[in-house]
Amino acid sequence: MAFPPNYNQERNNRAKAKQRKALEKQEKRAEKSAERKHEAEPEQAGADPKKAD
Repeated sequence: MAFPPNYNQERNNRAKAKQRKALEKQEKRAEKSAERKHEAEPEQAGADPKKAD
């Protein structure tokens, strides 16, 4: 027997876990990016009031 009987199930579980981890990492990056953009907004608006209009 080349593979154990539940090999495909285990393989799918590992693939799902890998995909879930990548998605969480991407969400964290997006969250940090949004925080940085939010923090930078008042600095940019105060620096050049003509662009705020």
